Amino acid sequence: EVQLVESGGGLVQPGGSLRLSCAASGFTFSIYAMSWVRQAPGKGLEWVSSIIGGGVIPKYADSVKGRFTISRDNAKNTLYLQMNSLKPEDTAVYYCARGWGLGGTRGQGTQVTVSS
Repeated sequence: EVQLVESGGGLVQPGGSLRLSCAASGFTFSIYAMSWVRQAPGKGLEWVSSIIGGGVIPKYADSVKGRFTISRDNAKNTLYLQMNSLKPEDTAVYYCARGWGLGGTRGQGTQVTVSS
């Protein structure tokens, strides 16, 4: 059974940083592309970033490029999202997902709130 468990969310002031983690189990993590997606209040699901199994050539949405960094540790079956220079519009539930883009299996999500 595929399991994805996100952690690391919270309340942070504008300009602050957070690091999200996603612990994966139930599949061969290293061979799958992985993604972060988010859903802001009252809005649809938005793709944030994706990374292939080997961990190179990540891609980012324009809205987070230069501020967020996706990475993975295949030895620990864990996906990360380092978020810097956070803005109020980054407020959302963040999900990790198996695969590239929006369509894969997701975890339960972790709430990120950016507010002063």
